[in-house]
Amino acid sequence: MKALTYHGPHHVQVENVPDPGIEQADDIILRITATAICGSDLHLYRGKIPQVKHGDIFGHEFMGEVVETGKDVKNLQKGDRGVIPFVIACGDCFFCRMQQYAACENTNAGKGAALNKKQIPAPAALFGYSHLYGGVPGGQAEYVRVPKGNVGPFKVPPLLSDDKALFLSDILPTAWQAAKNAQIQQGSSVAVYGAGPVGLLTIACARLLGAEQIFVVDHHPYRLRFAADRYGAIPINFDEDSDPSQSIIEQTEL
Repeated sequence: MKALTYHGPHHVQVENVPDPGIEQADDIILRITATAICGSDLHLYRGKIPQVKHGDIFGHEFMGEVVETGKDVKNLQKGDRGVIPFVIACGDCFFCRMQQYAACENTNAGKGAALNKKQIPAPAALFGYSHLYGGVPGGQAEYVRVPKGNVGPFKVPPLLSDDKALFLSDILPTAWQAAKNAQIQQGSSVAVYGAGPVGLLTIACARLLGAEQIFVVDHHPYRLRFAADRYGAIPINFDEDSDPSQSIIEQTEL
């Protein structure tokens, strides 16, 4: 199959690599139908993440069609469309039972200790994000092996197109968690700094949670216009406003 592989800082290329196969009874083999580039992929590309090796396959925002399953997979079956989360979690450990899947104790056990002076337990394995996080090949490829197929993958209903479901892999949950962590409630006033993809999705999530006033601070006029037109956000351009925080305070409805 063809895959995007790493060959040193600022050097990635598409090349032929072996097709993945079932290794564990709860594995899924997915034919990729859509994948995205995350801002955090740039850290890998620029050589800023430790333990990235030549030939590693990038990609942690992807979805596709199930072409093969291990004998223990119940969550999806051949022919289903699935969107796959960035985090690989076992579903059984203490943190998984608390729905803290990114802290899974089992999918990346013992990794990262050499770089971890405080000996904090390693986080969960991640798709396509260095051997520090499990060394699991990512989804910027024609096919990918998905471990723990009963835990993370989400079956996509036919009514949703790929471009509607793809963001569930990583970027939308990131925005949703930010909005939830901010304890947004009905009638809240919210300020979002940065109107990039995650920022815009955070604004959308804030609206879903009932925020009344939403300010968005950026300096790209087209992003500010989009936030205002699509979500009713109040735009503040920091190239024109030297003190956005004060402007927000002055406009906030108490």
